Amino acid sequence: MLTDNEVSHIAKLARLELNETEKEKFKKELSAILDYVETLNKADTSNVEPLMQVTGLVNSVREDESRGIEYKPEFLIGRAPESKNNLVKVKAILKK
Repeated sequence: MLTDNEVSHIAKLARLELNETEKEKFKKELSAILDYVETLNKADTSNVEPLMQVTGLVNSVREDESRGIEYKPEFLIGRAPESKNNLVKVKAILKK
């Protein structure tokens, strides 16, 4: 069974704030899941051929097609929350 510290660590990694009741519940549930995975790991698969996929289907998405829709820059920039020098202004994500 998982320890309280392990459950707290997993909750922290998942960015979950759990109270004590929830920690106990997840401790039992996660332990049961891990026990089941351990049971699966013990299964003898030495004579089983590995599969990449089981359906045999191939990629069935359509080809990309241009629809010929053109928008003028003024149309798009006019609908942006902010713009500067005829460009869409967005919040910076990189530090200088």
